[in-house]
Amino acid sequence: MTAGEQPLQVRPTRRGPRRPPNVLAGLGGFIWLAVIILPIYFVVISSLRSQAGFFSTNPLAPPTDFTLDNYLLVLQSGFGLYFLNSVIITAAAVAVTVTISLMAAYAVVRGSGRFVRSTFSVFLLGLAIPTHATIIPLYYMITRAHLYDSLLALILPSIGFAVPITVLILANFMRDIPYELFESMRLDGAGDWRILWNLVLPLARPALVTVAIYDGLHVWNGFLFPLILTQSADKRVLPMALWTFQGEFTVNVPAVLAAVVLSTLPMLVAYVLGRRHLVRGLTAGFGK
Repeated sequence: MTAGEQPLQVRPTRRGPRRPPNVLAGLGGFIWLAVIILPIYFVVISSLRSQAGFFSTNPLAPPTDFTLDNYLLVLQSGFGLYFLNSVIITAAAVAVTVTISLMAAYAVVRGSGRFVRSTFSVFLLGLAIPTHATIIPLYYMITRAHLYDSLLALILPSIGFAVPITVLILANFMRDIPYELFESMRLDGAGDWRILWNLVLPLARPALVTVAIYDGLHVWNGFLFPLILTQSADKRVLPMALWTFQGEFTVNVPAVLAAVVLSTLPMLVAYVLGRRHLVRGLTAGFGK
């Protein structure tokens, strides 16, 4: 600083009035957390009790007769086969749904013409068709195709009902991708497949994770299709197995709850691993 120069004076920034904490909102949040946590806590600790201890102790107190016999009983009752069937059906349905919907969403966003607009309208129309209204014609088509009582009979309807919502979410996300990126790849000589693989697929990862978890949760918990389209014990999935366990274990409630805990673990792990992408994928495009 040379002689005669005045030092800079930094004016203090004005801060607005400090808002008081929203006590009611915080209290409501804790109440809602308790509503969610308490049932999960009850299911987990009850699955670790003995059958006698379940009826003789406080249901919310920690178990004094800690045991894993309920889990062993469930695993010895064919749970592994039912779990494998659910994994095969869910993995196949989600993989095919995401692949088809990704290509369809790209055609909707980047395509032009009346046919493309009509196709997207058909996908939107699929959201308005309830599953229960189609169960009779679906049963007729599955039996005529000689697919009744097979895993494929559960995979194909799951794909058909998951495609509309998946296309909608992916199309809304792709509309957020800058138009200049598509044009720059076009100028470099890239075709649609290369654009889809090198540009859309990496940028659409949050949406892909979102629809994969969303569709996987619906297929994993599906009960209507396994109830109507299968009947053999070796084709049972976990929702049907839980229904069967209620009859087999009669009053052995801890064993039934142990089966519930085991059946929810895969989807819980998938949610924990993909939670960062869920909100971004679901809200993509809806702010425009």
